[in-house]
Amino acid sequence: MINETKTTSKSSDSGNFLIQGSILAAAGIIVRLIGLLYKVPMTRILGTEGIGYYNTAYEIYNIGLILSSYSLPLAISKLIAARRIRGRYQDARRVYLCGMAFGVAVGTAMTAILLFGSSWITETIFKSPGSALPLAIMAPTVLVFSIMGIIRGYFQGFGNMIPTSVSQIIEQVIHAAVSIVASYFFLRWFADTASPASYGAAGGTLGTLTGALAALIFLSALMLRHRNRQAELYRQPQPVSVESWKSVFWALLITLTPIILSQFVYQLSGSVDNSMFGQIMSAKGLTEKERMSLLGVYGGEYRLLTNVPVAIASSLGTSMIPSIVASKTQRDFPAVQKKIRLTVKFNMLIAIPCAVGMGVLAGPVMQLIFGDHSALARDLLTIGAPAVIFFSLSTVTNAVLQGIDLMRKSVTHSAISLALHVVLVYVLLQHCNMGVYGLVIGNVTFALAVCILNWLAIGKALKYRQEVRTTFLLPLLSSVIMGAFALAVYRLTTSITGYYQLGILVSVPLAMILYGVLIILTKSVTEEELPDMPFGMRILRLCRRVHLIR
Repeated sequence: MINETKTTSKSSDSGNFLIQGSILAAAGIIVRLIGLLYKVPMTRILGTEGIGYYNTAYEIYNIGLILSSYSLPLAISKLIAARRIRGRYQDARRVYLCGMAFGVAVGTAMTAILLFGSSWITETIFKSPGSALPLAIMAPTVLVFSIMGIIRGYFQGFGNMIPTSVSQIIEQVIHAAVSIVASYFFLRWFADTASPASYGAAGGTLGTLTGALAALIFLSALMLRHRNRQAELYRQPQPVSVESWKSVFWALLITLTPIILSQFVYQLSGSVDNSMFGQIMSAKGLTEKERMSLLGVYGGEYRLLTNVPVAIASSLGTSMIPSIVASKTQRDFPAVQKKIRLTVKFNMLIAIPCAVGMGVLAGPVMQLIFGDHSALARDLLTIGAPAVIFFSLSTVTNAVLQGIDLMRKSVTHSAISLALHVVLVYVLLQHCNMGVYGLVIGNVTFALAVCILNWLAIGKALKYRQEVRTTFLLPLLSSVIMGAFALAVYRLTTSITGYYQLGILVSVPLAMILYGVLIILTKSVTEEELPDMPFGMRILRLCRRVHLIR
């Protein structure tokens, strides 16, 4: 049910937005885990070459999505939240309708560009002709996502993250099932062609389209179910006259443009990496098959795995924007600061141990999930694990800048970081001959640069400084102890049983328990903060029961 009631308690509001964000985060984690699960059989079906084609096509599609409709949910939710808090429901309806018209127009245009330009884009820019077919099949997903994004943004603007969360899970389940089946059969049906791996990758992108269609059907049905409730809201008298359509359109355009630019520049690093890698490595004599195999490990294994915990930051950032807008509209700046502090802290409590855990158990994790025994896969994850922390932090701080109307700052910061990233990666690939390792180093440093610039801007705008000791230092100390413990338990278990799978099965849960105990004992999380966090009261009661908190 859409919640249009104004919050009466600042404390409950601060906790509620984090809980709503955790609903999205839980869905995001489920979605990423499903993504991991289906990519395992897909990788084994297609091989690293086929996954390389798939990832290259997906990077291009992702840029098209960002330029057209990826940011529509954020923009719509922000505009609707600002009007809802003032009781301007008719204006909120106009935002929704104007957004829908805009989404259909730009989604159709971008679909046409990707569909008819797929061969030129993949051959000329990425040196990967085999990615053209997967890209063409995936192109209509942009239009589907445009319409779906408007509906998601509508619900998010009313503080309801459940429709987005459920639709994401539906989308990914269908995506996974169709991708696996279609990849397998496409590879068999076109086994006699010049590039069967390209057709197999096309089967994977067919899953992307069908998953999006399934989610859109669900969201459309939900909108129809709530039409009576919506009509009741729209009949309520507004405190001011209804906005003109022109005013609503310009508000949407002004809000959307910097968000699109920010997301475009922020996400562009992946496509730039693929393009630079293709151009430079091709000049150095690597064949398309060799390049796609390396990119398959980098994008299909390393980046896929490290993106799982980053989903929490993305989800919390999405939920935080309407909440910050509401507090800022009411000029409640202490509430804005509290929401930022809680979100960053909750993120770091998860991102830091994930990065440490992935770093120390990189080899067995890659072997267990992807069946990849290579030193390359292990080393990429070991070197690149810190990206989890920096991408989580940069994602949240980008959301903060968008929430406090400093969206241009996020664009500028991403552009500066991207420029540094391009120079660094070029040097590492062209002059240092680091190959795919150069992409990993660039991936980490890009997110780090965004973090630093964003923090400087937030501190200046809000006179805000994140508490360092309990947000970063103590969780890092606890994570290092946890990592050493996990590695010791893994090696001991493996040496006794001879099974590395059992080593992971035993060491990871024990390490998680140890980390939980350590952050309580070190007071990284206090008794006063727990109730504002997801499942905080249950954790508090458990800690009291075992005498960790008295």
